[in-house]
Amino acid sequence: MDALAAGPETAAALGVRVGAMRVGLFVGLGVLIGCLVAVSGGIGFVGLIVPHAARMMVGSLHRRMLPIAALTGALFLLWVDVISRVAVRPQEIPIGVVTGVIGAPVFLVLMGRRRYAFGGRDA
Repeated sequence: MDALAAGPETAAALGVRVGAMRVGLFVGLGVLIGCLVAVSGGIGFVGLIVPHAARMMVGSLHRRMLPIAALTGALFLLWVDVISRVAVRPQEIPIGVVTGVIGAPVFLVLMGRRRYAFGGRDA
């Protein structure tokens, strides 16, 4: 994936079968996203926001970004669950509502950015 980020010509020069890799990633991600949305419902957008936040924290190198994204997503959902249970006691707010209230503005800010800067160093 890091080779593909440098461009298809560079990836091909490094020995990556670009066409097969793209098809494999497309099919794999499609199946994973479908399963996640089927199981978790409307909180699947966390998968849209958290990787961008992780990339801004540690850079775009996948071996650092993927574990940070997984940990950040888990912690985010843990805190959203706590908020949904405590905010209006004795009732619970649906977790999808809380993630939507938090995530929609963040997603709009990310989409509206003109410049996308990475944190950390990519070495």
